[in-house]
Amino acid sequence: MRKIVFDIETSNIFQEVGSNNPADLNISVVGVYEYEGDKYSAFVQEEFGELWKIIENTDVFITFNGDHFDIPLLNKYYPGDLLKIKSLDLLKEMQKSAGRRMKLDQIAEGTLGTNKSGHGLDAVKWWRDGEVEKVKKYCLDDVRITKDVYEYALKNQKLIFKEGGNLNEVKLDTSDWETPLESSVLNHTLPF
Repeated sequence: MRKIVFDIETSNIFQEVGSNNPADLNISVVGVYEYEGDKYSAFVQEEFGELWKIIENTDVFITFNGDHFDIPLLNKYYPGDLLKIKSLDLLKEMQKSAGRRMKLDQIAEGTLGTNKSGHGLDAVKWWRDGEVEKVKKYCLDDVRITKDVYEYALKNQKLIFKEGGNLNEVKLDTSDWETPLESSVLNHTLPF
C-alpha cells in the first residue's frame, strides 16, 4: 500500500476570509512524507505539478484534521477529486474513541514526549515575511510528528494525550487503517 502523510500551511486565516470553510483559504506550503522511498518534500503552489504526481500514486492519505481541513483545501487546487483516495485522519480517529477533539501538540507531548515547533499562525506570519524555508521546515515538522504518532498508534493500538498535566490513554481500533479502498480510482491530471 502506498501511503503519504501530509500537512498544509496557509497564507491567510479564517478571520481574513470571513468564513470557516477551509477551501476559502490559500495554501502557502504542502509538506509530504512518502513511505515509498522514505522521503520528505515541501511544495509551494508553483510546484504542485510535482505534488500531483505523488498524490496520484497514493492509496491512503494520513493526516491530522485532514478530512475537515487539509483535503478540502488541497482539493480546491487539484483538477480531480481527492475524496476518491482513502483518508486516515488521526484527529477523527481520536475523536471517535475519546469522544472529543484535541490538538496534535497534546498528542505529540503525551505519546512522543515532544512538542510542535510552532503554531499555524506563526507560519502565516513567516510566509508574509518571506521566510518560505521557515514555513517549509515547520510544515515538515508537523508531518514528522503526524507520521510518528500514526506509527505509534499502529504498533500499540493507542495514543496518549496530555491535558492539565495528566496523561490520558485512548485505545484505537487500527484494524482497517492499512486496508485500501476497493474503488480507489482517481482522475489523473498527468500523462503516465
